[in-house]
Amino acid sequence: MNDNNLPWKNQREAYRESLKYLKGRMDGDIRSLKTPWSKFNDASTDGLEWHSMTVVGGRPGAGKTLLKDQIIRESFKLNPNENFRVLEFQLEMVGRTAAIRQYSSVIGRSYKYLCSAEGKLSMDDLKRCAEYARQKVQDPIDLIEEPPTTKDFKDIVTKYMNAHAEKTEDDKYKYVNTVITLDHSLLLKKASYERDKFEMLYNFGEACTELKRKFPIAFIILSQLNRNIDSPDRAEEGKIGNYILSSDIMGADALLQHADLLIGINRPGLMKIRFYGPDRYIIEDDNVLVMHFLKCRNGDTRMSFFKAEFHKMQIAEMTTPPQQEKRINTYK
Repeated sequence: MNDNNLPWKNQREAYRESLKYLKGRMDGDIRSLKTPWSKFNDASTDGLEWHSMTVVGGRPGAGKTLLKDQIIRESFKLNPNENFRVLEFQLEMVGRTAAIRQYSSVIGRSYKYLCSAEGKLSMDDLKRCAEYARQKVQDPIDLIEEPPTTKDFKDIVTKYMNAHAEKTEDDKYKYVNTVITLDHSLLLKKASYERDKFEMLYNFGEACTELKRKFPIAFIILSQLNRNIDSPDRAEEGKIGNYILSSDIMGADALLQHADLLIGINRPGLMKIRFYGPDRYIIEDDNVLVMHFLKCRNGDTRMSFFKAEFHKMQIAEMTTPPQQEKRINTYK
């Protein structure tokens, strides 16, 4: 019988592949995609691994798109020796808006200013935007703006990977490492055979796992949180309910098992929380972001603090804030 027709393989192949991977990592021939933040890289395997899926969940305005945009914007500069492409499913905003947000990060002025809605945009700043655009169009980034069904998504990704495969010296084809982003999961179209959005998310999670096993892809999937995150008891200062849990991610049951990295982003100041969680971290203003690394398949779960600089459309690392002294009950 032809062994190629058997649905199993001997474990020796897995060991052979693992040792080859370790040697490649040791020699620096295989690397993760570094992100702009050392805290993020440290929580993961020194960045985003290929053949992986990262899910980022948060309230509207928490900084999900900001995080995704900054990773993509700085990826080519931070990983100069890597050969990779980017395919973005920009379903929430048009490409023009995303580009203007990038200009904002580069020249350090607000989106409103760039649109002459906060003082008139100067000719010098317009020229700076144009120069940035001339540089960035050289990066291999492609966009999809029409919402696909899960099946269409799978077909598009497969076609994209095949279209950019590189021919090797022995006349074989090698797939190019590719970052694929989706902003965000609920904006996918529900197919006629899917009962609801939750069934769609289950199908989507399975499709991503199948794709990341076959191709060297690093998925970045943005998601909303369930509505119970906004219940009044979750906003009581100093409570465990302040923290984002994996069950808070929209479609958590559908996406959690497929995610290699699951991150919940919180912005406590928006909920008027000044002492965050049972550790009572002092939240100094509305721009403090908390990233809860809820699942790190090949890293470490943790909680890290960042600062959202919305006027620059970027996120910066910050030191862990001090904790409020815990009150001691002196009553007997």
